[in-house]
Amino acid sequence: MSNELSALAPAKINLTLHITGQRDDGYHLLDSLVVFADIGDRISAAPADELTLNVTGPFAGGIPTDDSNLMLRAAKLLLPDHGAALTLEKHLPPASGIGGGSSDAAATLRLLSDLWDVAMPKDVLALGADMPVCMTPCAQRMSGIGELLSKVPALPACDIVLVNPRVEVSTPAIFKSLQERNNPPMPAKLPAWANVQDFAEWLGTQRNDMQTTAEVLQPAITDVLVALQATDTLFSRMSGSGATCFALFPPDGRAAKNAQKALQAAHPEWWVAEGSLLS
Repeated sequence: MSNELSALAPAKINLTLHITGQRDDGYHLLDSLVVFADIGDRISAAPADELTLNVTGPFAGGIPTDDSNLMLRAAKLLLPDHGAALTLEKHLPPASGIGGGSSDAAATLRLLSDLWDVAMPKDVLALGADMPVCMTPCAQRMSGIGELLSKVPALPACDIVLVNPRVEVSTPAIFKSLQERNNPPMPAKLPAWANVQDFAEWLGTQRNDMQTTAEVLQPAITDVLVALQATDTLFSRMSGSGATCFALFPPDGRAAKNAQKALQAAHPEWWVAEGSLLS
């Protein structure tokens, strides 16, 4: 289609997720090291008189195409009365702790900003707590309720494997079940990591404060983590509120691929993907 634009909506991974408090309005405060991988959905936008959304791909089933879809809400936030033919090629499992919906919406805004020749919106928090960090898909420190973003030291090159046991986890249910909501944040100043091994060791000193509760609510997460730890991974953990878990590998292009193949062969019912962290 002429003038069609397309972009990757990359998976968002919380390498750390410290729950540091709760506001009076109920929103939880967090401190998280967020990265993105070259694994994700594909978004396309083409000129059209009306705003429409078509969903394809292996996880198309159950994705809404009405005004409840975050991509359409993002488009209307940018320009309420403009048309475009949007296509979502859905490769990331939904409700899986890797920010798929928010990343899709952020990619939609980037594409429509170009297609319609308008400036990007300055405030996207109304679309969700993950939206601000997804607007610029690179390594960042995310705090507050998701609206406070800061730069981090350069991350070493790193391969990654993502695994989801094809179960959904309710983020509100995890928050409701948390035993402690006032946990220490990450260090005020993050270190300069010399290499991926150094980075993996540091991650081991940090936390995902939602992981233990998520494993109780959905034991399949434990099965995934056990399987990941049996590979040659340098480090593994659950991302976000789950159920997707990640494992980090040296950037040699081989270890992650070997792990992906072994995991997929042993657990064909799981979703398994491998790639690299975006710089």
